[in-house]
Amino acid sequence: MRSTLTRATVGQLLLALVVIGIVGLEVELALLRHAESFSQWIPHVTLFIGLLTTAAICFRPGARTLKAFQVMMIVFLLVGGLGVYFHLHGNVEFALERDPSLSGVRLLWKALRGASPALAPGALAQLGLLGLLYGYKHPALTRDNTIGRESVD
Repeated sequence: MRSTLTRATVGQLLLALVVIGIVGLEVELALLRHAESFSQWIPHVTLFIGLLTTAAICFRPGARTLKAFQVMMIVFLLVGGLGVYFHLHGNVEFALERDPSLSGVRLLWKALRGASPALAPGALAQLGLLGLLYGYKHPALTRDNTIGRESVD
């Protein structure tokens, strides 16, 4: 017997991954006490709003909520990229304070392995990509939403 996944099933799985990822990242940020400065609050706020838009998609699916969700997933990509920049920049500054002679690959290696996990904010960007995948060619975005209706020709 051959099993096929429908678009709805795959969509539900993608949304579940987004929710699990949002909750997991928020718990991790809270455990790390990632709230010492304004810039450290950015992912908390982003994750909270992202969770709200994801819940809206689950309970009120439609074009407006899907567009809001997609905007938030783009924000996830941007904030994830910004976080990678902040982490790398902070690690570079710290590495140069300790050893001003560092440059090139050696400096990059130290920055990638520094105190702040340089690539960790990429997890937020990954969630954004999952969310955008959910919305790709979503039926709610078509003008003539004929899902579940027979077309009359």
